[in-house]
Amino acid sequence: MIDIPLSHILMFSMILFCIGMVGIFIRKDVLTIFLCVEILLNAANIVFIGVANNMGDEFGHVATLVVIAVAAAEAAIGLSIVIRLRQAGKPMDVEKLNELKG
Repeated sequence: MIDIPLSHILMFSMILFCIGMVGIFIRKDVLTIFLCVEILLNAANIVFIGVANNMGDEFGHVATLVVIAVAAAEAAIGLSIVIRLRQAGKPMDVEKLNELKG
């Protein structure tokens, strides 16, 4: 197995996190914002796994599984909201959405 330094893992995770944050603040489309949130969660997963491998601890792997479960639930709920908005003929622009009730 290739031994990657923790500093490289943290730098890669920081770059991913910054890409996700910039995407959330700049983009206005609902689907793009959901994808950027997924990038943020993956950056957190990379940190958990990298630190766990560096410290020889198993907690990072368990935390990553929990984050993956939360991300799956977030994706399912987010995509169901997007489908309902599309069926109702509402705009997909975040600035034009002001209510979620039917």
